[in-house]
Amino acid sequence: MWWLFIIFGVLGGILGGMGMGGGTLLIPLLTLFTDVKQKEAQGINLIVFIPMAIIALIIHFKNKLVHFKAGIYTIISGVIFSGLGAFLALNLKSEKLKLYFGIFLIALSAFQFLSIFWLDKLKNKNATK
Repeated sequence: MWWLFIIFGVLGGILGGMGMGGGTLLIPLLTLFTDVKQKEAQGINLIVFIPMAIIALIIHFKNKLVHFKAGIYTIISGVIFSGLGAFLALNLKSEKLKLYFGIFLIALSAFQFLSIFWLDKLKNKNATK
C-alpha cells in the first residue's frame, strides 16, 4: 500500500510544481484509494505542500515568473482566511467536508472548462480592436 502514496506524491508533485495545487488531486486520491479519512488527507496535503512549494518557488523565481505585488496581496488574505478554513474543516463532519470538497472540485472543473471558451472570445474581441 505504501507504493500508492509514492505514486500519489509523484502526481501531486507534478501538479504542484506546475502551480495548479497538487492537493486538488492528492486529497481525492488519498480518500478514494486508501483508508485515509478526509481530514487526515487534508493534513497530509498541507505537510506535503511545504517542500513541494519551496522547490517550485525556487524554479519559478529563477525563471522570473514570480509577481511579488500580486503575491503579497494573496499571501495576506490567504494567511488571514486559512485559520477560518482550518476552523471550519475541523468543525465539519468528514462526510460533509468530503461532499463540500467534491462540490468545489466540480465547480472548479466547470469554471476551468468554460473559461477556455470565454478566454478565446475575449482574445478574439481584443484582437479585432
